[in-house]
Amino acid sequence: QVQLVESGGGLVQAGGSLRLSCAVSGLTFSTYAMGWFRQAPGKEREFVAAMGWHSIYYADSLQGRFTISRDNAKNTVSLQMNSLKPEDTAIYYCAAAESAATIKTSQKYWGQGTQVTVSS
Repeated sequence: QVQLVESGGGLVQAGGSLRLSCAVSGLTFSTYAMGWFRQAPGKEREFVAAMGWHSIYYADSLQGRFTISRDNAKNTVSLQMNSLKPEDTAIYYCAAAESAATIKTSQKYWGQGTQVTVSS
């Protein structure tokens, strides 16, 4: 049974930082690309970042504020979020996919999400 469990969300003031983590089990973690998506109230889910074996992708809108990383020994993927803005408020989901290059449109597994709220 594949499980992706996000943690680290919460309430933070604008300009602050949060670090999200996603613990993965039930699959061969090192063979999957991992990514982060988010969904704000009333909006569609959008791509945030992805990391494959030799590639990293970010949404253009992030302007270098977020950093994705993974630990293949611990089966975890993280998202360090700095200089947070109220518009970053959303539910953040991690996802596993066969390719980081195509993760925006093709995901195999999803986590349940973690809420991030940025106050102004």
